[in-house]
Amino acid sequence: MDHGHFEKSVTQQVDFDYLMYHPRHTAFGELPLILFLHGAGERGDDIELVKQHGPLKEISEDADFPAIIVAPQCPKGEWWNIEALYHFLEGICQQYAINRNKIYATGLSMGGYACWRMACRYPELFAAIAPVCGGGDPESAHKLTHLPIWTFHGAKDDLVPLSETRKMVDAVKKNNKFRQNNILFTIYSETGHDSWSETYANPELYRWILRQKKTI
Repeated sequence: MDHGHFEKSVTQQVDFDYLMYHPRHTAFGELPLILFLHGAGERGDDIELVKQHGPLKEISEDADFPAIIVAPQCPKGEWWNIEALYHFLEGICQQYAINRNKIYATGLSMGGYACWRMACRYPELFAAIAPVCGGGDPESAHKLTHLPIWTFHGAKDDLVPLSETRKMVDAVKKNNKFRQNNILFTIYSETGHDSWSETYANPELYRWILRQKKTI
């Protein structure tokens, strides 16, 4: 069977090591791009850690998944640098044929926080985001009223409280009085911090992501 493949590379400009999934069987043309940001446990210099959880783990055997997935690795002891991630993503877009209207971000825990922050810093960059057990700055939520969001959290999370996601959802809805349906919030009632396993194993997440298209 001819599966999609992973590529290893390093961008010298921002010094991110990363893994990439690129489908082998695609029609000619520009591809959607999903940026995946891992959690604190996958930091360091072992690049294989970035596919321990998340989209790369779930679609590694799917030759027909119709998007590029790129997963940079945060250096040990550091937190995601949002500006560096932006330039990293720009480099990927220049190197590959990317549909600029179909760029998405998702991440878990530390990466979930980065997903919220990056969308607030660069609100016109993404077509949709899917933060998992993260949080952000409610004061910046007014920048996200145009953006389709599906966010996830475990009700019994004792590391990142459910309230971290809830306050972002409430702030987006408060600022988005006329389009309440652009934000989805899934709460796993019996789940602790690991809300990512069920999330990324759900095919509907990827179907939802790829249906979204940038409107601004």
